[in-house]
Amino acid sequence: MNPATCNTLLHVCRQSSRNCPPWVFRRESHWQTSLLTLRSTLPMRAEPRKKKKVDPKREQAVRERMKKKLKKLERIPPQLIPIEDFTRPAMLLDDTRVRRPPQLPVEEQERRALLIKKWALHKQQEHEAELKSVESLLEAQREALQELRLESEELYNAAMRCDSELLPLEKRGPCHTPPIPQYSAPEGKYNDITKVYTQ
Repeated sequence: MNPATCNTLLHVCRQSSRNCPPWVFRRESHWQTSLLTLRSTLPMRAEPRKKKKVDPKREQAVRERMKKKLKKLERIPPQLIPIEDFTRPAMLLDDTRVRRPPQLPVEEQERRALLIKKWALHKQQEHEAELKSVESLLEAQREALQELRLESEELYNAAMRCDSELLPLEKRGPCHTPPIPQYSAPEGKYNDITKVYTQ
């Protein structure tokens, strides 16, 4: 469309609103906006909040009080809190008090070494048996999935889908020592003797 025809069309539409198509409108005031543009509300004009009047004498008194407190703190040297964890009692500073390891007889040393070897062999056999059982279970699972796939593809796809209820998973690994039967674990109570220092 030529700019000249566009201008005449707008001129005609502004003169009479009856002939005006719906996408053109008469612009009578600067508050009216086009239907094709975004409409926004007028900016709200409000007065700024009035600041509270502060009494200068009161403000000066607060400053003087703060200065006095600072002077008092500068006069008193800071007291260091003793760290008792780093200071050893005098009774423990004696060099003659040395705890030597007990001298075991040769038979006891050999018995303990043999016991450690037997325990290592037992744990190795237990680990190998566990690996064999896991391998046999995996092999059985593979065979079952192959048979299921031959039977029905939908059931196979459903079986291969991840199970969201498996997590969180809790598993306990092998222990170094066998569990003690009828063992009651301590509750973990203790007496707090920490000293609290105040300045």
